[in-house]
Amino acid sequence: MWESTQQVLGIPGPQKILKTLGSLWLSTSPPSENTMPKTPSCPTSEISCQTKYHGQDTCCFNYPGGQMLQTQFWDVDPPVGPDNSWTIHGLWPDHCNGGFDQFCDRKRQYSNISLILVDSGHGDLLEYMSEYWKDFRGDDANLWQHEWNKHGTCVSTLEPHCYGDYTPQQDVVDYFDRTVDLFKELPTFDFLAKAGIVPSHTETYARADIEDALEKAHGAPVIVNCRSGAISEIWYFFNIAGSLQSGEFVPAPPDGQHSRCPATHIKYPPKGNSPEPTRTTTRGSEPTAPGAPFAGRGNLMVSTFNQQRGCIISYGTWYNAGTCATFRTEKLSDDTFSLKSRKGLCTFEDDTLSCGPNVKVPSEFSAKDGKLSYQGNTTFFADKPPKGQVQSSVYASQEEHPVELEITWKSQ
Repeated sequence: MWESTQQVLGIPGPQKILKTLGSLWLSTSPPSENTMPKTPSCPTSEISCQTKYHGQDTCCFNYPGGQMLQTQFWDVDPPVGPDNSWTIHGLWPDHCNGGFDQFCDRKRQYSNISLILVDSGHGDLLEYMSEYWKDFRGDDANLWQHEWNKHGTCVSTLEPHCYGDYTPQQDVVDYFDRTVDLFKELPTFDFLAKAGIVPSHTETYARADIEDALEKAHGAPVIVNCRSGAISEIWYFFNIAGSLQSGEFVPAPPDGQHSRCPATHIKYPPKGNSPEPTRTTTRGSEPTAPGAPFAGRGNLMVSTFNQQRGCIISYGTWYNAGTCATFRTEKLSDDTFSLKSRKGLCTFEDDTLSCGPNVKVPSEFSAKDGKLSYQGNTTFFADKPPKGQVQSSVYASQEEHPVELEITWKSQ
């Protein structure tokens, strides 16, 4: 799939054709130089499904599909995706009572999702999807097409008229980008492993134990589904404060649906012939030795009081749950380098670390005693440690930020 995508890199996509015709504007710069999508500033005081619809602007209030399901697969026959990770199924906008719409806009149904992402400068997003958003029949492109056409077109805040300066298929990019970001925050394999629930050819598990482990990690009940007595799919439920593009996903209970798993003796088979992972009941992350020096690809691991406490994610914020973002370094001099996440280059702007497509000039970093250093300092600051789905900003100077932290490098 990825090979075929590379073959189309030289073919002008629909966005570039429209740009050539002069109909609409689209940046053809690398991802780090793209302009941020111009979407309306939405209030976040009302949360979908938790607030009754009374004529709100559906560009800011998701309706009627206000209950979002982030769904994940565990496929073993045939084995699909990495042995130590679940894969993405989709992001579905359900009604608050469990019903749903489908195929809501025939004019926005596409069959060239790969080309749309590449043409918009999101080749890295496509690369990630090619590893973690998999179809069990091997036709990933068909799955992506199906998920957008059936579900993505039913998200009210993704309607083209909701954008202040709409670029063709920008709504498609936003749907896949937000779904992937959400998936990274929900590492089901890790959630279960921390509770001692790991793939096994012989061990079986109680549904209540699986649900309890995932509910504690997610912050709300989840739905566990099975096929032939084996765990196969997880549904995480959210309401949204604001738009899908930029709003806050709030963990929520299921919208009336129920598990299709037995109460006990649930199988969790390994993928393929992979060995069984080591079983552990340790909660929280173990300290990870940093790579030295900061080079190539890696994760930015955060420690406070000599104890690892999460990592930096793609926007530059500190997070204590979910999958760590991958950062790349680029040498600037013999002693300094820049950092770049999937969102873009990283800088300290107004003393706050941020990474994104609007960053033109990245900050210069260095390594000192195995720690990230900025302007000669290896200590950074935050207002409070992140908890659950809440992220914390990272500051370069202390001022009124009481929490001290250090950042190390975990090579990939």
